[in-house]
Amino acid sequence: MGDSASADNLEERLIDFAVRVIKVADKLPKTPVGKHVAGELLRSGTSPAPNYAEARGAESNADFVHKLKIALKELNETSVWLRMACRSELMKAEFLAALIDENQQLCRILNASVKTAKQQKNKKPMTQNQ
Repeated sequence: MGDSASADNLEERLIDFAVRVIKVADKLPKTPVGKHVAGELLRSGTSPAPNYAEARGAESNADFVHKLKIALKELNETSVWLRMACRSELMKAEFLAALIDENQQLCRILNASVKTAKQQKNKKPMTQNQ
């Protein structure tokens, strides 16, 4: 489901993204609010990589789409937590800008992958009497 080199590249980007989220979470203030945001960021920001890895081993097209959607949902949630951290001034906007941008790029890529996989699922083979 997709060529292996680009899938490997996307998986590596998702892992790198997770590592960057871990580093951001570690730098957030150790206040109750900072700890809450850090926990939510860690949960949502580190899950897209393993969810994508699971999608790559999917047993069917439907399973593949489902697991991609989970990864996308977690990226969307991470985007919100990153923007909240930024707007609440838990961390400087310049420090988060590149990570927010990468999050948006990864969302676009996974969104396109979901659409492509759905289109492939909807393509029915032609029968002889068509």
